Amino acid sequence: MTAQRKADGSAGDADYGTIGRDYASYRQPEPAIEALIGGALGSAHRVLNVGAGAGSYEPLNRDVTAVEPSASMRAQRPAHLVRAVDGVAESLPFPDAHFDAAMTTFSVHQWSDLDAGLREMRRVTRGPVVVLSCDPDLVQHFWLNDYAPKVLAAEARRYPPLDEIRKVLGGVSEVVSVPIPLMCRDGFNEAYYGRPERLLDPAARLACSAWSFVDEATAADYVEALRSDLASGVWDRKHGHLRSAPTYDGSLRLIVARP
Repeated sequence: MTAQRKADGSAGDADYGTIGRDYASYRQPEPAIEALIGGALGSAHRVLNVGAGAGSYEPLNRDVTAVEPSASMRAQRPAHLVRAVDGVAESLPFPDAHFDAAMTTFSVHQWSDLDAGLREMRRVTRGPVVVLSCDPDLVQHFWLNDYAPKVLAAEARRYPPLDEIRKVLGGVSEVVSVPIPLMCRDGFNEAYYGRPERLLDPAARLACSAWSFVDEATAADYVEALRSDLASGVWDRKHGHLRSAPTYDGSLRLIVARP
């Protein structure tokens, strides 16, 4: 199956030519998450990063090959990272068992054909395949669902079941819960669990692709409801304990599949 791509080159259902312009400013790698990914990669030297985006979580001490279909995202990659190959997960231009390990972060829900992309990652990798994603069964447990239900419904609908990822990758796999630190540098929705004011920033919301699946009027109503509850103290009466919680165990998961 050939992946459908936007004018920008983006694969899947989100157009990063539109929503990804300031992505790198808001989606910085979080060191605690980075350490978990590094541990999962083990001793691998040659690493493939699929759906590499602006380069978050790419290890600097390994020989990395990055694949990213969006021209906007490739252009945001900092100079110290390798240039990304223009390509999609479903058709990787590499020979069998070419890499020691492969990784993909916040990307599988964008692929046009999940199974084909995962099979390609497994084909070109002789060691672990590491996938950072979210458990769709837990996405709507987050407090934001009280304010932006269609946003989190879109997010839950797009993330594939973790068992499906494990089944396609085969081998021996595990799912690791990823604690999110209070001052998480990576600006996905749950990263603001104790800093709700951050979601009043339009650019912060735009860096979370699920917000692009609701119309502007609906998003404005959601933001106004949150703004009102923050001003009145309603949010803090319900969720104020999260402002000082050092970590949050939400839907973020790391799947590690070894052959």
